[in-house]
Amino acid sequence: MESMGKKKPRRPRRSFTPEFKAEIVELCRRGDRSVGQIATDFDLTETAVRDWVKQAEVDSGERDGLTSSEREELAALRRENRRLREDVDILKRATAFFSKETR
Repeated sequence: MESMGKKKPRRPRRSFTPEFKAEIVELCRRGDRSVGQIATDFDLTETAVRDWVKQAEVDSGERDGLTSSEREELAALRRENRRLREDVDILKRATAFFSKETR
């Protein structure tokens, strides 16, 4: 099994500022260099750079999809929904517990 080749160690997840992403997107839009070359030059993955370009196009209305603000709102609503479901579940269990106690 060891002769199958070694996997590259996973790089820790990095986060980038919106300003940095916008700068990379602008470099891609200029067309001086390919997305792959820009990704290599800045030690980024090509997939990440392509995703940033795609999201910038959605945000500017050039492409259909959820804008960044809509994505943030959707994530917040999903978190709130999950929390409310947990609250309801706790209340159901408490109701069941106390109804047994009163009999």
